[in-house]
Amino acid sequence: MTSVQEKEDTMSNTTKAEILMNIEPHEKRVAIIENGVLQEVHIERENQRGIVGNIYKGKIIRVLPGMQAAFVDIGLERSGFLHVSDVMPIASDENAGIDLNSKEADVRKWLREGQSILVQVLKDPLGTKGARLSAHLSLASRYLVHMPDLDHIGISLRIESEQERDRLQSVMKEALSQEHPRGFIIRTVAEGLSAEALRKDIIFLQNLWQDVVDSSSTVTKPGVVYQDLSLATRTLRDLANDRVEKIRVDNLDLYSELCRFSDKFVPGVREKLECYHSNVPIFDMYAVEDALAKAIERKVPLKSGGYIIIDQTEAMTTIDVNTGAYVGMVNLEETIFKTNLEAVYVIARQLRLRNLGGIIIIDFIDMSDEEHKELVLEALGKALEQDYARTTFSGLSELGLVEMTRKRTQESLVQFLCEPCSMCQGKGKIKTVQTVCYEIFREIKRESKAYQSSGFIVVASSQVVDALQNDESFGLGELEIIIQKPIKLQAEMSYAQEMYDIVLM
Repeated sequence: MTSVQEKEDTMSNTTKAEILMNIEPHEKRVAIIENGVLQEVHIERENQRGIVGNIYKGKIIRVLPGMQAAFVDIGLERSGFLHVSDVMPIASDENAGIDLNSKEADVRKWLREGQSILVQVLKDPLGTKGARLSAHLSLASRYLVHMPDLDHIGISLRIESEQERDRLQSVMKEALSQEHPRGFIIRTVAEGLSAEALRKDIIFLQNLWQDVVDSSSTVTKPGVVYQDLSLATRTLRDLANDRVEKIRVDNLDLYSELCRFSDKFVPGVREKLECYHSNVPIFDMYAVEDALAKAIERKVPLKSGGYIIIDQTEAMTTIDVNTGAYVGMVNLEETIFKTNLEAVYVIARQLRLRNLGGIIIIDFIDMSDEEHKELVLEALGKALEQDYARTTFSGLSELGLVEMTRKRTQESLVQFLCEPCSMCQGKGKIKTVQTVCYEIFREIKRESKAYQSSGFIVVASSQVVDALQNDESFGLGELEIIIQKPIKLQAEMSYAQEMYDIVLM
């Protein structure tokens, strides 16, 4: 498995990148361009940000011994809820194994009315409920989580290698220059990381924590002390690495804010920042809008004439490779090999661009040549090295399938930008006009037996009514003879193809 550091080293040696920021009051978008091609896009909408992760200076307004909790005024419309388990010191020799129903865990031992306290939002307010709070504060970076009241260095259990866990402990000790480092959790993505990369994250988090401490001392009444980083500042923290040559921002106010943020927390990035001034929108100038429009389509064309089909379901994503119009110049096996090889790099890019995660099944075109199979898998591994998200994949199965996983970090691009079709309810298909006509015939037959009427009116889409008056007119006439009642048709422009109503006359 390629380490994160090895991936970054490979990318910095082979790839030159630019970051584009398109900033609007309601929406902020960040595009990652590598060698002139869009690779990733990140979107943040103001009405969806919430307050999870924000730190507030609060005041205890009511202690509830029966619930082992307290209500905290944090300057919002509704008071927040703080449970005793989110106040007591994090597991240590002092409180390990304490029963939350015991005297030691009595909320009155830790909190009193009128007390000032720093708290962090764990869960957004919902309905009539206030925010869920914790007094265990944490600040996250790309590789680490800083918890000032943690008395040791924690390592994600998903890093299973004992050798790697020991190495990371040593690296942290070296980076912190302490015999007994404390207050940090090493995230899964830090596996294989160098001391220098961890040192940069430590400096960032320590500076950020000092900023929180300084801000809290100036806040005199309940209110926000620290807001979780915005998309733009997270981008500087996580993505502005050595291979990024330029960071172009199309908003002067944000450009100034990012310059200040860089000077304080991310030294060395300031000189890469550039304010974009042009009458042409930044995403249009770099063809990002066109690429985004194509990134929500199922079909992705290949330059050779082949194509891939990407279908995303709740359980997994399937990717099907097809030769399409590509017939090659040599023979069928060579055509298949070249199509699969081209598809590999397109698939790797689409995974990043669409932010597809979880289980992914790639259905390559069947190859009989073993060398071709090995070359395609080798190319897939190399292409995935460009991906920051953790990926794993298997060899080709007997059916020509590759099973792979990609760490899910957030909603996919399609899930974020789209919703199920109101016409087909997310099925991706609708019934044919002929199928709807025959459903109408069956429904009229049933209704004629169930109700006494002088006839029926069919209200349907213009396509269905047109078919009933033309191609299916013979069937409609036969039905009138069978039920011995007239059937009138009425087209309704607002009806979708599958929609219809049958009304008694």
